[in-house]
Amino acid sequence: MINIRIFQVLLLLLLFFVFGPFQSQAKAPPKFLFEKALKESNDGDFIQAEKDWSFYLKDNPNDAAALSNRGNIRLALGDPQGAIRDQTMAIKISPEDLDPYLNRGIAEEALQRWKDASEDYKYVLKKNPKDVSALYNLGNVMGSMDNWLQAKKFFSQAASSNNAIAMARSSEALAIYQLGDLELAEKKIRILIRKYPLFADARAALSALLWSKGFSGEAESNWAAAAGLDIRYREKDWLLNIRRWPPRPTNDLIAFLALEDK
Repeated sequence: MINIRIFQVLLLLLLFFVFGPFQSQAKAPPKFLFEKALKESNDGDFIQAEKDWSFYLKDNPNDAAALSNRGNIRLALGDPQGAIRDQTMAIKISPEDLDPYLNRGIAEEALQRWKDASEDYKYVLKKNPKDVSALYNLGNVMGSMDNWLQAKKFFSQAASSNNAIAMARSSEALAIYQLGDLELAEKKIRILIRKYPLFADARAALSALLWSKGFSGEAESNWAAAAGLDIRYREKDWLLNIRRWPPRPTNDLIAFLALEDK
């Protein structure tokens, strides 16, 4: 049975399926089976994908790409230990390829092994200082360790990249919010909403921030948009442990909702 909590975490992180074998000592791959397993992985057919990756690996045990892909599937199926084993084997076979380090870090995060995850992300950044995925994920790890100053640093670097994702920019603003600079946080959130008006994370963050500043009317209008887009923002556990908001904006949003519900 799929561990839904772990799978929700994966949706908020940057997990990488590898679309072809790494340069390793793998036998000539049966292309059709590799591609079949990859399609199943991308389509969300995780149980069948795990079976096909395992079948493929019986004849191609040194294919690092297949090992990394199976590791991703095992994590989605709720087996982070198995995922870490596969990613570690992929790294041993093809140590210069960075995707298995990223994917192993995500599996380590699922087990709250923050130090191990941070070491994997830092290794990726040593090789590629502009890797947005490693920067963003490392920001999440720093936040989970309650080091919001470092979290802000890595989110900011991810947000300033040419390949930045909207969630990195939102996380940067939330870290700034946590650190107490409400004016800068609001400015960044409003810029994000202008660019992505249907982005629930930014709408919910602005609701919390405006309420904390006493602007309840505008907070309510932004919340109406956020709630219509993603109702999970009502759930404190989801905010803290899946989306991984900082505690200050989380508590502000939950307090705002408590008053709204009366």
